[in-house]
Amino acid sequence: MSSVVIDTLRVVAGSLQIPTVIILLLLILLTIVMLGGFIVEALTERRALKVSIPELVDSLHGKSIRDVEKIIDDSGMLPRQKKAYQEVVKRTTLPDDLREALARQMAADEEYRYRRIVKVTDLVARIAPMFGLMGTLIPLGPGLIALGQGDTKTLSDSLMIAFDTTIAGLVSGAVSYFISGIRKGWYEQYMSWTQTIMETILNVQAAERKKIYRQLQQQKAAQDVRQEVGQQ
Repeated sequence: MSSVVIDTLRVVAGSLQIPTVIILLLLILLTIVMLGGFIVEALTERRALKVSIPELVDSLHGKSIRDVEKIIDDSGMLPRQKKAYQEVVKRTTLPDDLREALARQMAADEEYRYRRIVKVTDLVARIAPMFGLMGTLIPLGPGLIALGQGDTKTLSDSLMIAFDTTIAGLVSGAVSYFISGIRKGWYEQYMSWTQTIMETILNVQAAERKKIYRQLQQQKAAQDVRQEVGQQ
């Protein structure tokens, strides 16, 4: 009975070798794609990103909504960040609570996008070494049997598979871990910028609304005075 169980377990483990190798090849391919996207992002977006947040905040403070829109367009922020800011700028007439909710939603959408990107590299960094270990251990069983039978060729083939899968899993995991770590630093910086600029835009809009309200009050007061003078 025990031999049947052991043989069944050996068959199951042996049948996982090809799927494990295929998954490792797919993970390596995915890692290459992610590395290419990381390099492109570093050479395009990060290289073109030239902005000083304190200077941008100073340039926005005290400006009108039209000036804010132009300053944002001319800034060195990322295009998708500019789009998020403009969505809030264009809705100055909304109540304060709705504008704040919209700003939070736009920032949350950006954060979700960044998390989705990093989640892929984090997943590969975790599972690639696991499959590399599986690819190492699975062929060792037939290799040890071949060693006991004096079949050095089968042993060497098994060891080669074990070494290759180990290297593939470790390289894929290490590269993904590196990409994920760098991107997390970038995206945390982007989110900090987004929150700061959103707060600045909301303050500018609030000041603009107060200014318009005061002007309307002054116009109404002047109109009331003219009416009283006319009645006299």
